Amino acid sequence: MTAEISNDGKDFLLRSSMRVPRPREDVFAFFADARNLQRITPSSLHFDILTKGPIEMREGTRIDYRLRVHRIPLRWRSAITAWEPPYRFVDEQEKGPYRQWIHEHTFEEEGDSTLVHDRIRYRIFGGGLINRLFVSRDLRSIFEFRARALRDIFAGDSD
Repeated sequence: MTAEISNDGKDFLLRSSMRVPRPREDVFAFFADARNLQRITPSSLHFDILTKGPIEMREGTRIDYRLRVHRIPLRWRSAITAWEPPYRFVDEQEKGPYRQWIHEHTFEEEGDSTLVHDRIRYRIFGGGLINRLFVSRDLRSIFEFRARALRDIFAGDSD
């Protein structure tokens, strides 16, 4: 798994990639079930999906969450703004702790494996200082946890 965070002067950009030893259709299907997000999120965030019932993932779907970051309770609403199975989807924060959060997930076949790429463009209150002290470290930790969880779920090795 690789994860890097950069700054273009206005926004921060997180790019992460990992290999999952399964075909793209299987990996995309896992991500297409919104409830699986809880399985790949650290328990320390006390992450809970508030949206009831089965969630049909498609462009326009909205999902409400509750979580805790550094013991601060937060609510978050995301909207699916692009849905292109089994290649990519995009979720954007409508309400939450970020000034902007646009998360593009792409799935690339590589032999019998899938490369999962995440690209997150975000803005935060407090800018570079808050990013340096808290946000970038937290995001790296979350994506490292996610890589380990996916490795365990799919019972194989990943990069």
